[in-house]
Amino acid sequence: MSDPSRLPAPPLPGVDDRWALFLDVDGTLVDFADQPDQICVDSRLRDLIDDLHATLDGALAVVSGRSLDDLDDLFGHPPWAMAGLHGLEIRGADGRYRGVHIGAARRMLVREIAAAVADRLPGVTLEDKGIAVALHSRTAPQQFAALRENVEAVLPNLAGYEMQLGNMVIELKPVGMDKGQAVATLLSARPFHGRLPVYVGDDLTDEHGFATANLQSGLSVRVGHREPSLARYSLPEPAAARAWLFRVLHALKHGALSHAHSSGGSS
Repeated sequence: MSDPSRLPAPPLPGVDDRWALFLDVDGTLVDFADQPDQICVDSRLRDLIDDLHATLDGALAVVSGRSLDDLDDLFGHPPWAMAGLHGLEIRGADGRYRGVHIGAARRMLVREIAAAVADRLPGVTLEDKGIAVALHSRTAPQQFAALRENVEAVLPNLAGYEMQLGNMVIELKPVGMDKGQAVATLLSARPFHGRLPVYVGDDLTDEHGFATANLQSGLSVRVGHREPSLARYSLPEPAAARAWLFRVLHALKHGALSHAHSSGGSS
């Protein structure tokens, strides 16, 4: 586990480094909002990720608890690989989709049980993600402990579902997938295969991504000061994460230019 007083800032890529970037969204690329639909991605951030995606020859993926539809709405249907719902939905770099199917009756039952929990706790709101639901207490943080107790109480009625803790949010999602497994799946195919995984995230759900990056001798970068964590590097906030990514882009382009000149490329 990391020591918050000793975690260094992440390095920049060297000339010959072949990175694969995996980026969380809320709390990592953008600041949290009281409600998920209040998040906005500006054109500067979108252009930054576009440039990184192109410079990395497509080896960039967004890995989020949001659904793919939600991510498409946020980023304008981008060409990058994306893992939504903590990996329950994956769209690879080749555009192919893979996901978990949950029947309508089952989804309705989960939503009804979660809605009943939210109704009992003033300030807690429900977010319907389709095959998963999230219960948010960001505007009522004092309710989080009671929210966890209530979710734990109803969980035995939801076979095949598990509780996923996050920053002032608890999700009910199908078992069998997490962000670490999503990263491993993406790393098994081009253009990610054979590259060094660099995972950047902020929340408990990102610990699985950190673990996968660490196992592959990659970089695990925690945004914020949450402890404990498996991350080996840290950035204090989303603004610092965005600034670091701009420096990563500069380093990658500089390295690419240096490599071209050393290989006899024309100026």
